[in-house]
Formats: sequence, C-alpha cells, structure tokens
Amino acid sequence: MDSTHYSAPKDLLAGKIIGVTGASDGIGAVAAKTFASCGATVILMGRTVPKLEAIYDAIEAAGGPQPAIYPVCLEGASEKDYEDMHNHLEEAFGQLDGLLHNAGELGQRTPIANYKLSTWQKVMQVNVTAEFMMTKALLPLLEKSDNASLIFTTSSVGRAGKPYWGAYAISKFATEGMSQVLAHELEGVSNIRVNCINPGATRTRMRAAAYPAEDPSSVKTPEEIMPTYLYLMGKESRGITGQSLDAQ
Repeated sequence: MDSTHYSAPKDLLAGKIIGVTGASDGIGAVAAKTFASCGATVILMGRTVPKLEAIYDAIEAAGGPQPAIYPVCLEGASEKDYEDMHNHLEEAFGQLDGLLHNAGELGQRTPIANYKLSTWQKVMQVNVTAEFMMTKALLPLLEKSDNASLIFTTSSVGRAGKPYWGAYAISKFATEGMSQVLAHELEGVSNIRVNCINPGATRTRMRAAAYPAEDPSSVKTPEEIMPTYLYLMGKESRGITGQSLDAQ
C-alpha cells in the first residue's frame, strides 16, 4: 500500500502509549499532536521543557488524551538516565506501544576534511548512540505491548552519501543499519516491528539550516507527511518490519 496516502481512522491509536523524541518542534511536535488526535497517550520527550509544555497544552486544548512530559538531553544522558527512564515509564504506564525516534542533530555542512571532531561526536551521540541506549532501555516496555511499533528517522543522505553532509549522513546510514539489525533480531520472537521513515524535504528549522536559500513554501509541511507516520504506528502496518519508507 502507498503509505503516503494512508487515511487513518480517528480511533487508530486509542489506548496506545507512544513516546516521541524531539517532540518540542518540527516533525516531532506535529507527530505527537497527530498521534494524540488519533487517541494515543503521548510521552513528549525533549530537552526544552517550555516548548514541550506548549505541545502538551495544544494536545489538551484539542481534546486529546492527557500527554506526559519526559525531559531528556540526548547529548548528555548516561546509561543510568535511560534505565531511570525505563523505570519511570514502567511505573507510570506499564508498557509502551510505540516509540518514534525523531530527534536529530544536523552538524556541519562541510567537507570531511574540514569537519570538527567535537561536532562529529555530538552528531553521532545524538543521532546514533542515544538512540541505541534509549531503545535498549525501553525494549522491555515495548515487549509488553501486543503490537508495538519502533520507528527511526532516516534521510535520503543515509541511503546514498552526498558531499558535505558529513556526520549527519553517516549517522543516518548507521540508523538504517540499527533498524535492520533490530528488525531481524525481533522478527518472529517479538510483537515489535522496526522501521525507518525518510521524511523527505519538509518545512522545519533543520531543513532551513541545511538549505538557507530555499523557499520554505516550496516544501511540504510536517502535517502533510503524517499519513506514513500514522500507517507505521497503527495496526495496519502489523507484519511490516525492516523497511525504510518515504513519507512523500
């Protein structure tokens, strides 16, 4: 099926507990609000609490289930911080039915020869190592769901390397690999499916930083790419795992 034209029923995610990283802005904020509009209790994960509170208020104002806020700094969080996250979420919710890894760090747009080590390490920490640590810590909560969806965010530059994309592109190759490894490990022994979404050109602050000369109105809004997110998070994608889908 063409997930970009998926039409979700209003109760698609009713009763589901779904975590979203980078939920304070851009695609993450819209995904959180969209999941809530389909009945999910959304755990808003991010580092900027006032921005998360604004998304929380927007979800409540729209009549969605009361969300939760879980502050986390992906750049600095330790393994123990993720163990604490598991314990807190287990106590509060018992399980997780979905997790969208949306947060990302762009880094520099410059040749590898000029790339700063400190920037490289920050991008790899946020885009790869933090995702590994959080996923590892939260897998037991996803295992408790009868139909769990784990979604990683990829990019076209994570499938075919392009010049000047540096650590961002390389981190997305790693994300694709992590998703495939997990999907194969869990297939047949778990109710967790694991997939990637490539949002494509989307009107976000990260896109504007990467393409400062681009007319923002020439690319789609986060709202316009949500059908693929709903398809992969909902029950109709059951059995789909190890895939990398384009949202447009």
